[in-house]
Amino acid sequence: MDSKWGGSCWFIPGPTRLTDAVLAGLAHPTMTHRSPEFKAVMAELHGRLRHSFALTPTTTEIGQQAQEGEDGYSVVVVSGSGTAAMEMIIANRFGPDDNVLVPTNGKFGERVAQMCQHFANVTHIKYAWGQPFDLTEIDQILSTGKHDALAICHNETSSGITQNAPEIAKITEKHGVPFILDGITSVGGLPVHPAEWNAEAVVVGGQKCTAGPSGIAAVAVSENFVEAMMERRETNPNPPIYYLDLIQALKKAADDQTPWTPSINLCTGWVASLREQDEEGMEERWARCARLAKGVRNLFIDLGFELFAHEDQRSDTVTAVLYPEPSWGEEWRRWMAMERDTHVIGGQDHVKGRIFRVGTMGVTHIEEMVEGCRRMIEGFRHFGMELPDLDVESYFR
Repeated sequence: MDSKWGGSCWFIPGPTRLTDAVLAGLAHPTMTHRSPEFKAVMAELHGRLRHSFALTPTTTEIGQQAQEGEDGYSVVVVSGSGTAAMEMIIANRFGPDDNVLVPTNGKFGERVAQMCQHFANVTHIKYAWGQPFDLTEIDQILSTGKHDALAICHNETSSGITQNAPEIAKITEKHGVPFILDGITSVGGLPVHPAEWNAEAVVVGGQKCTAGPSGIAAVAVSENFVEAMMERRETNPNPPIYYLDLIQALKKAADDQTPWTPSINLCTGWVASLREQDEEGMEERWARCARLAKGVRNLFIDLGFELFAHEDQRSDTVTAVLYPEPSWGEEWRRWMAMERDTHVIGGQDHVKGRIFRVGTMGVTHIEEMVEGCRRMIEGFRHFGMELPDLDVESYFR
């Protein structure tokens, strides 16, 4: 492999780079959202999103219930960011008499906990950022029978760690507790198996691993989720939701529509990105993201850097690297963007200025990553670091 990448290197863990096909999709002439033309868009979007969620395939044809499959899961598109989709799940499923357990080890898990606090009672277990959950502790807490659900951020981009969802799923199933996943930065880039994990609901954001536009998201919900939601609606027919009413969204999705005026051009743009996803193949995309992340991790370790997340659960869609010198780390990052057109992102909250994060999701090319890593090494040397001469390309073969 010979890297010939000459353009911008974009390693932000969302929003990811948009291809020309996606940009063309965004530029589609406006149509009415109640037209057969737009119903065709929604049918294709539903069918292809089922591939993203690793659900049983359906169809992409209009009027064929593309959103609902044999596995009992239904897909709904949300005109809003992944946070809006996560709020839709929580607001429609839980109430003030519910107790939700939320373990966290990063910024976005903490956001899930904060969101749940608006609709339910929350037991928030804070683990150190980038460190694994204590699954024995979670097992013990759920064994008390005092919790009605467990919700997690599956892939924590703030700290570069992916939760052990298969093992967590075993624990929730053991105790008969519903399992809710914020999969905003994992669905489409990492193996996510809602049916296998018996997850009641999973969320994805368009601008992350599926390499679609920002401001649009989707949820996948199981039959159990829908039944529990309907039972709650019988006792509380007027919950504090309107725009994010999932019952209305499911009804309209069955007719290849949305309850309100959707983000029409974001839908046409997302369809374009999902076509590219399906052309590549889901397992092939998972493998490419893993290959990129492994190369980044091994390269920076061999250069003498320390990675932030625990070695057993490092994410394959973003790698968090500790700055060698926090005093000029953020200056290096800005210099890389301004002088070398290479874009990574810094840390948040208490790790701001301590780490930088390299995204390996979406449609990132291996050639782009090779060139970007070469530029980053050049940048660190510009700031006075002495680094070994390594064959960067060999880390991504």
